Amino acid sequence: MLFLALFHSLALAADPAPADPTIPFEAYTLDNGLDVILAKDDSIPFVQVHVRYAAGSKDELHGKTGFAHLFEHMMFQGSAHADDDYFAPFQALGGQLNGNTTLDRTVYFEGVPSNYLALALFMESDRMGWLLPAMTAEKFKNQQDVVRNERRQRYEAPPYGEAWPRLLEAVWPEGHPYHYATIGKHEDLESASLEDVQAFFRTWYLPNNATLTVVGDFDTENAKALVKTYFGDVAAGPEPKVTEAPPVTLSGTKVVKVEKEAVPFPKVWVAWIAPKAFAPGDAELDLAAAALSNGEDSPLYKKLVRDTQIAQSVDVSVQSQQLAGMFIIEATAATGHTADELVASIDEVLASARKSGFSTESIDIARTAYEVSFYGSLLSIAGKADLLAQYKGLTGDPGYLSKDLARYRSATAQSVTDAFRTWVPAEGRVVLEFLPKAAAPAVPAPQKEVK
Repeated sequence: MLFLALFHSLALAADPAPADPTIPFEAYTLDNGLDVILAKDDSIPFVQVHVRYAAGSKDELHGKTGFAHLFEHMMFQGSAHADDDYFAPFQALGGQLNGNTTLDRTVYFEGVPSNYLALALFMESDRMGWLLPAMTAEKFKNQQDVVRNERRQRYEAPPYGEAWPRLLEAVWPEGHPYHYATIGKHEDLESASLEDVQAFFRTWYLPNNATLTVVGDFDTENAKALVKTYFGDVAAGPEPKVTEAPPVTLSGTKVVKVEKEAVPFPKVWVAWIAPKAFAPGDAELDLAAAALSNGEDSPLYKKLVRDTQIAQSVDVSVQSQQLAGMFIIEATAATGHTADELVASIDEVLASARKSGFSTESIDIARTAYEVSFYGSLLSIAGKADLLAQYKGLTGDPGYLSKDLARYRSATAQSVTDAFRTWVPAEGRVVLEFLPKAAAPAVPAPQKEVK
């Protein structure tokens, strides 16, 4: 009894479990439809301005691929009231800025000392509302060439650079919004006209299709006044049509082989269709991916890299998108080994996982690793801005953080196993193989006949 009483008193005296992290914010909408999220963080005298447009490559028209990414470049070419190099004013004060485009959205951001918040808001608002008057044929042609060259450097020249476009084309059928990579097709980029990209801007770059997120050290009332001053007069447009797609089902095993002389080692990608972001099963597959490949004792690493040594590396990832996702295993062969060996060994590991399921220990380890990474993203003001905007764009709720964490914390070994068996079956997948191509044998020069 004395032991129980002592245990009870110690339990009462112990510190309570730490509360979930939070990002306090205020959200509201301007009359023109612009969603605004303000999150005050005075830990350092710095502020992040983040603009998210619900426009990615999935929203492009057939024959006009690459426009979303091309337009990302055009947004840095000057606007009506700031018709100069967009980077220069920020670089002069040590600011950080850029943009990026995915299948689902395009974002732009500036990180500046707090006393330059007005500058960041002015610059973003001017290109949101007054970009077209400053868009010239010369600027367009310049960036058209830049993007085409980027395609060559990032996708065509590197040995495995074409893997992502090839994988999308293999997994998603013609006509699906995810069939083409964000970089677009050469012929579409080459044939694009100034009128084409102007029409893209008028369709998608609207305050009523955007979210402005401001995180950092600012006075709330002053920030609201600045937002109204700079963005309040930006004209709204017709509500853009929401891009949708019917569910896609893969049957059998679709094998795509790509031979290139520049490929040094065989490499494979094995892909399955997965749930869309934040849908049931999405978090469980994240944990399954980590349990399969993170660490030297994980089943895939142990089998392919450590024990049989047929692979140099192996990795598993879940690409969660707005319409659907992909569960992808990627492995690079060691010297003297083949793509077929990689796929056979991967299949052995997956068959065992389907049969035996995941252990509680492996899922607990995966969950801990996820939480460490998640908390790390909250350490920066830029990370908080990106997360708030992502939650708003994909769930409609900027305060989805605790619900997001709960998905991972409530997952069990059984729920992860069930999701894995459902979404990663033995059949219904794509296998993409990049293989070294032997150089063609030299043709001997004809010998002159000697008489």
